Amino acid sequence: MGKFKLTCDEATMICDKSQYGEATFSEKLKLNFHVLFCKFCKRYSAQNAKLTDIFKSTCSLSENKQKMSMDDKDEISKKFHELLEKNS
Repeated sequence: MGKFKLTCDEATMICDKSQYGEATFSEKLKLNFHVLFCKFCKRYSAQNAKLTDIFKSTCSLSENKQKMSMDDKDEISKKFHELLEKNS
């Protein structure tokens, strides 16, 4: 059981790594176990996933661009504020 124990700091780090596809299978397993019992990390993971979805659905960056357009930034900001209002 001790092998699956994580602190909340470790769980958020793994959550962030998982978002970018950098977490290992064992890290994801530990995170999922931690999230079963920690409502704070569960909420963090859910919010992180929503923000990632908003970014991916809005951003029109190509491999050659280094910056987001102002339209993309405005759309992300709008969706983010909608999400905040919905969860309040």
